[in-house]
Amino acid sequence: MEKAKISTTQLFVLVVLFEMGSAILVGIAADAKQDAWMAILLGLAGGIMIFLVYYKLYMYYPNLPLTSYVQEITGKWLGRLIGLLYIVYFIYLAARVLRDFGELLATTIYNSTPLFVINSLMIITIIYAIHKGFEVLARVGEIYFGVVYLTAILGMLLITFSGLIHLGNLKPILENGLKPVIKTFLTQTINFPFGEMVVFTMLLPFVNDKEKVKIVCLSGMILSGINITITVVVNISVLGVNLFSKSTFPLLTTVGRIQIADFIERLDVLFMLYLVIGAFFKIAIYYYAAVAGAADIFQISNQGKLGFPIGIIVLFASITIASNYAEHIKEGLVIVPTYLHWPFQIIIPSMLLMIALFRNLKKKKSPS
Repeated sequence: MEKAKISTTQLFVLVVLFEMGSAILVGIAADAKQDAWMAILLGLAGGIMIFLVYYKLYMYYPNLPLTSYVQEITGKWLGRLIGLLYIVYFIYLAARVLRDFGELLATTIYNSTPLFVINSLMIITIIYAIHKGFEVLARVGEIYFGVVYLTAILGMLLITFSGLIHLGNLKPILENGLKPVIKTFLTQTINFPFGEMVVFTMLLPFVNDKEKVKIVCLSGMILSGINITITVVVNISVLGVNLFSKSTFPLLTTVGRIQIADFIERLDVLFMLYLVIGAFFKIAIYYYAAVAGAADIFQISNQGKLGFPIGIIVLFASITIASNYAEHIKEGLVIVPTYLHWPFQIIIPSMLLMIALFRNLKKKKSPS
């Protein structure tokens, strides 16, 4: 892998930007209706527990990425197969986020621009950024972290001063009991976005202060979870439950309603600014994990050679992944959690940890 080193501050920034990513853009946990915020907080709690599995594996193999230590745990050939499956998984998720990004721009401000053109511009930018090295991406993240928060604060102030927030839309709490909340937690929020921290199993070896990895990642997850929860609460308060549930991009609809003194309005640019930044970092991290993993599995010393081919695969996958956006969303809500997220985020890492714990226990018991 690339001999990169990043600080704990840069790790924190990347975790926050990645976790918030596209989760703020789409109607996350909409199935729970006005209790969506509960499903998100449950997802955060579940995601923290899942991350502790990743962290324990990292403690056993602090200098190895997932694609390397899976070979140490399960053996060379089985480990390579599992590692290869994770690479495909990362490519697929990068393609899904790229499709989200392209569809949003294509349906809002670039109505006459083909989806392929929009996605191509984004992936070319990401290929160039990753070619410069992971440290460069981390430094750019520090710059844009401030931009994202300034944009968020400005947007929140404008929504508040516009008098759009009606907290009564959050009632009645638990109108249909806990069942919809638990179902949404198990099928959506535990995986998206919190379970997606599995991608950082490829990146943690780059951190220069290994003792702070746990607290930094957990802090980033908690801050992201709070931000996503606040965004959902604001969306429901402004739009109401029905419109929130039906809207493809509820935050865009919320921002579009900002109007102060017939002067400040049409502030979709704030949303678009966040969209480009959030999508860029989420796609870039998935894409880099796939490139680094492929270089590790196939023993390629210069991983830069894989950047362009894998980028092209991500681009074409984003176009062919579904025939339309409705199909893309349905696939993401029904097929992906059961057949991809749960195995790759929860089941496989938990099994790897059990094997690693057993082997470590045997080593301690064996005479020196």
